[in-house]
Amino acid sequence: MADPRRRAQAQAPPPPPPPPEAVPDAPTAGLDGSSQSEQPASQNQDAGGFKLKFCTVCASNNNRSMEAHLRLTSAPSPYPTISFGTGSLVRLPGPSINQPNVYNFNNTSYESMYSELLAKDQRLYKANGILPMLERNKGVKWGPERWQDWRVGVPRVGKRWMSVENTESGVPSEAEYKEDKGYEGTEGGTVDIVITCEERCWDAVVDDLLNRGSPLNRPVHVFNVDIKDNHEEALVGGKAILELADALNAAAAQEREAVAAQGGPAAVNGFDSGSSGARAGFDERVPEILAEWQERWPQLPALWTLAWF
Repeated sequence: MADPRRRAQAQAPPPPPPPPEAVPDAPTAGLDGSSQSEQPASQNQDAGGFKLKFCTVCASNNNRSMEAHLRLTSAPSPYPTISFGTGSLVRLPGPSINQPNVYNFNNTSYESMYSELLAKDQRLYKANGILPMLERNKGVKWGPERWQDWRVGVPRVGKRWMSVENTESGVPSEAEYKEDKGYEGTEGGTVDIVITCEERCWDAVVDDLLNRGSPLNRPVHVFNVDIKDNHEEALVGGKAILELADALNAAAAQEREAVAAQGGPAAVNGFDSGSSGARAGFDERVPEILAEWQERWPQLPALWTLAWF
């Protein structure tokens, strides 16, 4: 009689267990404590999708507006952006508070400012951050532009417009608009959103828009994000402005889709061209978006109004 223990050993081994179901990786926390699966809106949006057009403004178009300009145009999904200053002249710190370095808007390049200050006192202007700031600016656009001289609605194509000192006329320069970061999308000479970085700049922009008399009859949202004029605060402010831009653009894209569903291509064209009727849904959402943003950035007091080009 056969040993039953040997008969059991001769049987075929059982089939292997099925592989475990794939479990998606758990989201990992970023260095700032946020979930890396929750990407900002600008990272989730297709680079070819709808984009609001932005304009950033400070006093001299050198520090705060240029940091915001850089942030908006260097985002994973960059925004069309231009930038300006509202001062009568470009003023940069000098050897004392009573000796600023003064330049004209519209006809002085960041490169020429950099070269001049480098020759004057490299140690001083490197230590106070002016040379690194100008080095950054050179990579963004040609030179500072004045808001009050902006010819809204005039195409920003070809050679840059340069002002002639003591006249209201201008001449083309050797530099071209297409060399600016964020150029694509701004060729038409209009924007959807203006963000100033100081309340007096906001006042200057709003007053100037009123004085122009709304010749284009095109709405524009004008925000102020109050940022202290130093390099550290400009970095913080630039990050906050990008977050506000992401929230505004996400809402605008949603409202554009709703308009397309209701009115088709003609309605979308109206939305893209800034028609107040087509954008009514977006306009109504802006105060709520700003309030939610302000809760996250209480240290940066904000203002907002709806104005017209």
